[in-house]
Amino acid sequence: MPEFKFAKSSHSQLNGECVEVAVNIPGTVAIRDSKDPAPDPGILRLAPAAWARFTASLR
Repeated sequence: MPEFKFAKSSHSQLNGECVEVAVNIPGTVAIRDSKDPAPDPGILRLAPAAWARFTASLR
């Protein structure tokens, strides 16, 4: 399985507390805490539709 390529949120704080998201694997959105970049189990995996509903609810 390919590795996730995480990117920090555009809303990241300068103190390093942020969420990183990877969308490079088809059918999966992966989310992790930037303070704990360990591999599994530190990664939450969602279906793209679930991620879209979540982010839409934040607006």
